[in-house]
Amino acid sequence: MAEHNTNMRLKLPIVCIVLEVILIILFGTVVEYQPDAHARGWHHSDVNKTKKPDYENEFYYRYPSFQDVHVMIFIGFGFLMTFLQRYGFSSVGFNFLIAAFSLQWATLMQGFLHGMHGNKIEVGVESMINADFCTGSVLISFGAVLGKTSPVQLLVMAIFEVALFAINEFILLSVFYAKDAGGSMTIHTFGAYFGLMVARVLYRENLDKSKSRSTSVYHSDLFAMIGTIYLWMFWPSFNSAITAHGDDQHRTALNTYYSLAACTLATYAFSALVNHEGKLDMVHIQNAALAGGVAVGTAGEMMLTPCGSMIVGFLAGTISVLGYKYLSPVLESKLKIQDTCGVHNLHGMPGVLGAIVGIVTSVAASNEVYGNGLGDVFEKVSEGRDFSTQAVMQTASLGVTLGTALLGGLIVGLILKLPIYGAPPDTLCYEDAIYWELPGEESGSEELASVKTPDESEKLNS
Repeated sequence: MAEHNTNMRLKLPIVCIVLEVILIILFGTVVEYQPDAHARGWHHSDVNKTKKPDYENEFYYRYPSFQDVHVMIFIGFGFLMTFLQRYGFSSVGFNFLIAAFSLQWATLMQGFLHGMHGNKIEVGVESMINADFCTGSVLISFGAVLGKTSPVQLLVMAIFEVALFAINEFILLSVFYAKDAGGSMTIHTFGAYFGLMVARVLYRENLDKSKSRSTSVYHSDLFAMIGTIYLWMFWPSFNSAITAHGDDQHRTALNTYYSLAACTLATYAFSALVNHEGKLDMVHIQNAALAGGVAVGTAGEMMLTPCGSMIVGFLAGTISVLGYKYLSPVLESKLKIQDTCGVHNLHGMPGVLGAIVGIVTSVAASNEVYGNGLGDVFEKVSEGRDFSTQAVMQTASLGVTLGTALLGGLIVGLILKLPIYGAPPDTLCYEDAIYWELPGEESGSEELASVKTPDESEKLNS
């Protein structure tokens, strides 16, 4: 393999150290524990002998969901992207790096916009979940440029995307009061179209020189399925993690559960249908089977009904498979968007579908259906906003998300296009060796295959 110097010996350490020092200073200046995590805050009522029992601490309600979301971010997303035959170290390793930075930066950006209490950002288990949500959006964008960017580029992308994510989230949730518990709009649609626009700006005309590395092999697809199974299993926790306690959280988990199941059957059906020999495509199974979790994100806490959830999941699986089969080649050949992981098919289109489902479900909502639970789901409607206005706000939220993602991706893509980040050349994309030391590749290393006992040699020669 040809040598290529990316100059990461100085670039990556400088960027990582400078960013972490800035984060530490900012955390030391403006971040403190929320009352449920603060010794004095939690025990403040001891004098009156009315201290709440420890089991009512927010930690015990939210931490199980946080664990599931955290596993999805670090294992699910990381291993889902290991399908490239020579990019496994980078898929999992860069996923780890970006996530570790983004969750810290997201805590600050989300806190500045809608988490300030007396000039301080209060952190607790819910802020950890929200930071992971933001991180998930960045990792979706990472999937669009997988194999074609350096770790420094990815960190720079994360800096801007986290900030834009927090602004978009603030507009949707705190200005429009839109509902999007599972993040069909804020996480999936935003992350997908931001990443697609970055990929368009970073288009590589000679990427076919790395075509031999852009495919999978048997074991790399098997590793990617590990990520798929983790994501599939924990997606009900992801969508329900920050919904209101009680029936809302229960209902969101149920809707996601049935949507994913129906989506999986649709994925298998259409994967075989679009193949002339009726064979299944592992790319479809790895990705499209998850689209049901994306598509039910916005309406998950609404009275979608189990049947409605299954319909949404089936539609999501269908459009995702068809997207991988027919739309992705068009995006690359006509629009010059080289979408490595197919995030448009897993997150983009299903995210938009989820937003549309949320709009329709908002219009169809009524006081008779929700009863006294209306305020938990549509708090502004319970305060006087009519259902049609809520649907308009849902529609506007989708438009703002798409606009912010596309414009932000365009600007950030132009920044990342500067030749200062140590990006791989067109001939060495999708290759771990330019950023990682690989075992067994140094000239002085010994390979296990070369060590044979006399008995083994006799058997091989017989």
